[in-house]
Amino acid sequence: MFYYGAEAAVFDMEYGRWVEEHHRLMCELRAAVQEHLPENELRMYVDNCLAHFDEVMNLKGMAAKTDVFHLVSGMWKTPAERCFMWIAGFRPSHLIKVILNQIEPLTEQQIMGICALQQSTQEAEEALSQGLEALNQSLSDIIISDSLSCPPNMSNYMGQMAIAINKLSTLEGFVRQADNLRHQTIHRLHQILTIRQAARCLLAIAEYFHRLRALSSLWLARPRQEQ
Repeated sequence: MFYYGAEAAVFDMEYGRWVEEHHRLMCELRAAVQEHLPENELRMYVDNCLAHFDEVMNLKGMAAKTDVFHLVSGMWKTPAERCFMWIAGFRPSHLIKVILNQIEPLTEQQIMGICALQQSTQEAEEALSQGLEALNQSLSDIIISDSLSCPPNMSNYMGQMAIAINKLSTLEGFVRQADNLRHQTIHRLHQILTIRQAARCLLAIAEYFHRLRALSSLWLARPRQEQ
């Protein structure tokens, strides 16, 4: 039976509110772009969206301390979004690929900056992925370090569980580092791009995730064939 803790329920509720507010902010940003507002006015809308993104990072940070497994499971995301999840969120390097065609034309300096960001992001992702894989292997080795006979030797069994729990406590660190990478990538893109490009970038990211959520809704509502 799946245990759904109170902390997870609170996070899901708060995340749902965040998604609603995110949609409202994106509508305001889209209207501001379409109205061709001056850059100093448009900047206010972009900054509001970035601040809102920071809020979900803080929300996830608190959730990771109380129920990191809920974050990693992705049960707070829609089914299609879960297909693309990487350590409790989106893969930053993939997001860079998603927005590239939406922010052209780019200057040579911007292209160099984005290429450098893409490379450093992929390297950081690979390091985290390898670390998480090593953690998984280590946990598996601990679990099978003694005979899998039933009933187990309780002394050995409890010792194994204590070591495994200690190992699992590092999972929160992986989620925190992955979220830091996501945060840094979004803010670095903001620094590289002009305000209008940053606005288009944020709108493209929002539309990408909106379409994934829409795909999930269509999938869940599809006609089912009787067996």
